[in-house]
Amino acid sequence: MRSPFRTFVDHWTLTAACASAAMLAVAHAFEKFGGLLPCHLCFYQRDVYWVALCVGVAGFLLGYMRLGWVGRLATVLLALIFLAGAGIAAFHAGVEWKWWPGPASCTGGGAVNAGDLSSFLAGAKVHPPQCDQAAWVFLGLSMAGWNALVSLALAGLSAVAARREPQHD
Repeated sequence: MRSPFRTFVDHWTLTAACASAAMLAVAHAFEKFGGLLPCHLCFYQRDVYWVALCVGVAGFLLGYMRLGWVGRLATVLLALIFLAGAGIAAFHAGVEWKWWPGPASCTGGGAVNAGDLSSFLAGAKVHPPQCDQAAWVFLGLSMAGWNALVSLALAGLSAVAARREPQHD
C-alpha cells in the first residue's frame, strides 16, 4: 500500500498545478471580497503562480502520456519557478518592512491612469495600492511574507519530488 506522501509526490505536477490555482484563487478572493487591491509586486507574485500552473498542467499531461522524463523536467522547473516566487515575495515583504526600497512606480510616486484621473476629477480620493504598505497582516506576516513561505515550501516539495523515482504499480 502506498503512503499518501508517496502518492502526493508521484503526482507532483498535478499537485503543484492545483496548489498554484489555489494560491491564485486566494489572491483573487482577497481582491474581490476583501477589497485589497494588488500592487505591482503583487502582480509579479501572481505571475509566478500562473507560470507554475501552466508548467504543472503540461507536465502532468505529458507525464500521463508516459513521457516520464518530461514530468521530471517539469518538476525541476517547478522547483525553480517556486524558488523565484519565494524570492519575489521575500523582496516584496522586505519593501513592506522598509528593509530596502521598492520600485518607484509602486512606493508613492507611481504612474496615474485615466481611470484614476477621472475619479479624482469627480471628487473621489484616489489611493492606489503601495508596495511598501502591507494591506493585510496575520501573525506578524503580510500576504507577501506568507507567500514567501508557501512558495519556499512548494519549491522544497518540488525538489523532493524531482529526486524521487516514480513508482508504477
